[in-house]
Amino acid sequence: MSSSQIRRASWLQSCWSPAKKWLASYGSIFNDFLGTKGNRWELEESLQEPGESIPNIEEVEKIIGYNFNDKSLLCQAFTHLSYHPNCVSYERLEYLGDSVLNFMITKQQISTYPDLPPGLLSPLRAANVDTEKLARVAVKHKFHKFLRYKQPNIKKRINIFIDVLPNYPLHSHGMIAAPKVLADVVESTVGAVFIDSNASLDKTWEVTKTLLEPIITPEMLEANPVRKLFEICQKHKLKVQLIDLWAQNKTCEVVVDNQFRGRGKCLQKKEVALNRAASEVYNEVVNVLGIKS
Repeated sequence: MSSSQIRRASWLQSCWSPAKKWLASYGSIFNDFLGTKGNRWELEESLQEPGESIPNIEEVEKIIGYNFNDKSLLCQAFTHLSYHPNCVSYERLEYLGDSVLNFMITKQQISTYPDLPPGLLSPLRAANVDTEKLARVAVKHKFHKFLRYKQPNIKKRINIFIDVLPNYPLHSHGMIAAPKVLADVVESTVGAVFIDSNASLDKTWEVTKTLLEPIITPEMLEANPVRKLFEICQKHKLKVQLIDLWAQNKTCEVVVDNQFRGRGKCLQKKEVALNRAASEVYNEVVNVLGIKS
């Protein structure tokens, strides 16, 4: 190991140790914060189609590679607010898991890419923890099969998402609407592991890293359609206007040099409609107008 690598490792450890001690010191209060004591539910109550075999909690533990000391934490992690009027949902675990996940990814990136500036680290982190990435994780590991809910449109949205995934093997970069509930259950699982392991970030990262694979690298990272469109138009001195019509008809339009060039539509999210419109126009600018990116 070179002297610069030794210094970097020492610096990382000095930054990491206080955070680790802080998290560990507060780990004992998390069960009270989450309200999980005395709520040992059985995952066998999961909402299932008639005739299907009912999965048990051991199957979920096998999927994530972690055996819980407190099984009720895992049950809570897979319980949507709609499941029962008096249920303890995954909301608090998801809130915690979101923060822990962002911290762990940041730590991993700082160590893996010591020369990348924050301007490049930020979109890289976002690509690994955004709603679509985490929803893909949930589908890959079949978390949706264990999710407890009674809101009818959740299943429909999950199925639509699964159907379009083959069109975008790694990431759609904003072209599809991922159900937030899928991302939530991944974050709540991370939060549950963190609590159950007594705030051990090492154990939590071991589980999380396996779930997130493949982790998106700088080489895999691609700009979203809006950014790509603005970059190519700026390069070739073309004026771009984005017209937000989502409140009226769930669409967004793109005008280039005062001419209408494309429209995108999405019933669930305005950002997806905008990305679809931008992607259409970007392809036109590149292919029809003969501009090379």
